[in-house]
Amino acid sequence: MTGIWKKSILLMVMLAMMFLTGSFCSLGEETAQAVQAAPSEFIHITSVRIENGSRLVIKGRQEGSWSDPAVYDNYLYLFEMKPYERSLEGRSDYCGWVTKGDEIAFELPLNYGTAQDRLYSSFVVAVYDGSKYTIVSNEMYVNNPETLAKYTEAYQDGLTKKGLLIQNTEFGLDDAFDLGVKHVIVNIPFNHILGTGIDYSYDGKTYHFSSDVVAVYDDTIRRMSEKGLIVTAVLLNGWNDNTPELFYPGLTQQPGDVATYYGFHVSTQEGYDTLRAVAAFLADRYGTISSAYGKVSNWVVGNEINNQLWNYMGPMSLEQYMDEFERAFRVFYTAIKSTSSNSRVYFSTDFNWVNDADGQLKYNAKDVIDTFNNLIIPGGNIDWNLAYHPYSMPMTEPEFWNDEETGLISSEVTSPIINMINLNVLTDYLSQSRFWNTKGQVRSVILSEQGFTSVSATRGKVEDLQAAAIAYAYYIADSNPHVDAFIMSRQVDAPVEVNTSCSFGLYSCDLNQPNDIVPTMPKPSWYVYKNIDNRRTTLETTEKYKALIGIEKWSDVIPDFRWRNLEN
Repeated sequence: MTGIWKKSILLMVMLAMMFLTGSFCSLGEETAQAVQAAPSEFIHITSVRIENGSRLVIKGRQEGSWSDPAVYDNYLYLFEMKPYERSLEGRSDYCGWVTKGDEIAFELPLNYGTAQDRLYSSFVVAVYDGSKYTIVSNEMYVNNPETLAKYTEAYQDGLTKKGLLIQNTEFGLDDAFDLGVKHVIVNIPFNHILGTGIDYSYDGKTYHFSSDVVAVYDDTIRRMSEKGLIVTAVLLNGWNDNTPELFYPGLTQQPGDVATYYGFHVSTQEGYDTLRAVAAFLADRYGTISSAYGKVSNWVVGNEINNQLWNYMGPMSLEQYMDEFERAFRVFYTAIKSTSSNSRVYFSTDFNWVNDADGQLKYNAKDVIDTFNNLIIPGGNIDWNLAYHPYSMPMTEPEFWNDEETGLISSEVTSPIINMINLNVLTDYLSQSRFWNTKGQVRSVILSEQGFTSVSATRGKVEDLQAAAIAYAYYIADSNPHVDAFIMSRQVDAPVEVNTSCSFGLYSCDLNQPNDIVPTMPKPSWYVYKNIDNRRTTLETTEKYKALIGIEKWSDVIPDFRWRNLEN
């Protein structure tokens, strides 16, 4: 017999006895008391701030009426929640209390740098009914981790938005400098950097990093920084049998067509401890331009998170998936901003705005952004930013300007795909006040990955069309005030991509060396990209490509075209 049926039979017996004894009024009183037992107040925690570098001051306000004093006592209790703690079940370890009706304010030691560190914690307020504590507030995190930062140099905006995924060689760096790019990408998979050789202590625990692998990143990032390049690091979680704590509980390694990378999580204490330590290690090592290892200015947490191929956590609803991601993102954000106050933290999506979602492993980029923002606000707004990937559709053809013919591109917010031709739909959407950052500004958008093939899947070599696409796309990004960087993929064709008609490089590659990326000859797109942001040469360089696109003036198709005054 199920519990529900047992309760139903018991209730019928009680009703029969009450009918015989005339005690219906007693049942009514007990029922009313049970209804009143639900807490009626809501405590809106308005801020959790670090003060004087060592104290946490938590403030809030009461909304609604106070709960029945016959059921709940006369106090409000403050609980600390670690990212992996999701309820108060079985807990009585409150860290502060106030009498109902008094000012809702608490003060606690931060315990920064100790095993009791509260920097990454959230806080809730609860009431007590004599047997259990019930949460009656929003959950809020520390609002100002940047006040602890030892690196406070201002963020350096690039003199140009021009960026490139470059080869990690002397050729790659020298060529990037010749091209005049100011933004570069480096991928940092966690499965590679953990190992032996570097011991790092954080909050009382010691973690170990591969000195050989980290030395390669040190050299790469230092050389990029020395040349004045703005470095964007993409943080990835590749599979490693030696670090099971980095993967969502219960996961096993998946085939490559299911999971290339895995989602970061803080749902267990071991996962949380390791994640924050690795994030803090990287933020500290690459936190300032004066570092011997160079500086990372932008940190991107994960890759195209709306598709679990790049951020696998197993089938789950959008709400659960984003709840897990949001808590992990906050840990990254707090580790980075508490070290380098003006570094920027991003997450990325692909171009499937309202398209190709199954609700379990793939999600609409729009829904991911909406849900993430809706989770962030109650917990304390932070300066998250977006790294977007607006490839052409399909990626095997370079002409994005006729992508409307696919039926997947429109100028409406319901457009299935947002890429370069309707990029303003994205930036207009993010310009709504509900998405503003903590300073009341539109969040930073970087186009951290896009490329245009020089080999069509249907027509073969189309190098001039690639050059035209790069010119048009760059002009769109450069003329959009909400786009901070346009980072091309790639500097040199990758043989594995060439074989799928995705020859995105500015250089062709040696296909006789399929396991390496070896540049051969520059394409027309190289010359376009070199001159695209030079006032004296930009329009002359791109003149011939307007006919391929079918336009007379760039300003005819780009209303806020940056070089409008130079056009004839």
